[in-house]
Amino acid sequence: MEMIELLERAKRQLAAATGLKPVEVTRASKDAQGWHVGVDMLEMSRIPAATDVLGEYDVALGEDGTMVRFARKRTRLRGAPLEEETSSTER
Repeated sequence: MEMIELLERAKRQLAAATGLKPVEVTRASKDAQGWHVGVDMLEMSRIPAATDVLGEYDVALGEDGTMVRFARKRTRLRGAPLEEETSSTER
């Protein structure tokens, strides 16, 4: 299975499990246990959009692309800088 298809499956399955809308895939990797995908999901829509609440989710997929686990790691505002961006600009 191609990576693009796997990422789409991760977003679709997470949306079905949570009832939330996927915003973007933030990371993907493969190891002996299968695929690990990071997906930002829209938790709460607000106006302006920069104040939308996004949930950062980790999704584990089996070799066949079936979701075997997911977990929300944290929530953040869409317009808020990521920790990596903040720490690199503070140096």
